[in-house]
Amino acid sequence: MTKVLIAEDNAVNRELLRELLEIRGYTVFEACDGQEALQMIEQTQPDLLLLDIGMPVLDGFAVVRKIRENPHLAKLPVVAVTAYAMRDDREKILGAQFDGYLSKPVNSRSLTQELDRLLTQRDDRNAPNQLHEGPADGKARAAGNSE
Repeated sequence: MTKVLIAEDNAVNRELLRELLEIRGYTVFEACDGQEALQMIEQTQPDLLLLDIGMPVLDGFAVVRKIRENPHLAKLPVVAVTAYAMRDDREKILGAQFDGYLSKPVNSRSLTQELDRLLTQRDDRNAPNQLHEGPADGKARAAGNSE
């Protein structure tokens, strides 16, 4: 089951996101500030992080920087969820190593599209490289004949 961590300081926003995700079958974890989000990432190993920009302790920019600096976490897809909805804000956020962007209030359809896009990309990146071999190659290898 796909695990999503919501890092959001506003309880109402967290609840809305949690309900939208659980309806779609995701396992949801929650953090109330940036520092807690980093701890929760280590504990829960989510498949994706929905990260509010304006949070106490560590804001979303600081959290994504720490994630990208950590080789074990660097590939974690991170979506900014923010009330900053101007064109320049979106470009600034995406330029700060976020993988996606959702403006508040979050639209259910946009959330689904963004999650599908990022989780598909993640799955494609993590898929093992497949060697394409013909039937004769596979039979020779199975028989122990290697040339």
